Amino acid sequence: MLWRKFNGELITEPIYQAVEKIILAEAEAGNRLKVCIGTDSQVKGSETEFATVIVFLREGRGGFMLIHNEKSGLCYSIKERMLMEVAKSIEIAYALCNLFTEYDIDMEVHADINTNAQFKSNEALKEAMGYILGMGFAFKAKPEAFASSSCANKMVHG
Repeated sequence: MLWRKFNGELITEPIYQAVEKIILAEAEAGNRLKVCIGTDSQVKGSETEFATVIVFLREGRGGFMLIHNEKSGLCYSIKERMLMEVAKSIEIAYALCNLFTEYDIDMEVHADINTNAQFKSNEALKEAMGYILGMGFAFKAKPEAFASSSCANKMVHG
């Protein structure tokens, strides 16, 4: 899984080690972190592109993110695509959650799913919530889910 910084610089080490280095460097700089993980997708012709982001928020001091993009040739319904986004976020949240526990960092999984029933994506909300909360992770949906709806969104709609 290839990750990069917002400036395009590639992360060459495994994501677990890279995130631990970030946590330690930020602690050394006196920053208290919160982490939000989200995924967004966009259909481009016969492909679906997914962007997953790990957003590091420095309490009162802005933030930064790491990004992973991947493409799939599969055709998804809207509901399937929303749940695939959630699955990708959970996969990385699960891979990193021991770090966040060890260093006492709050982590949320953000789903780009609208809480308003008038929107198509809302059909996936119950399953997505159950999936995320069932894993023991904190959950945010739109409009609070900025990691997926703002940060990851810019990485696939660019």
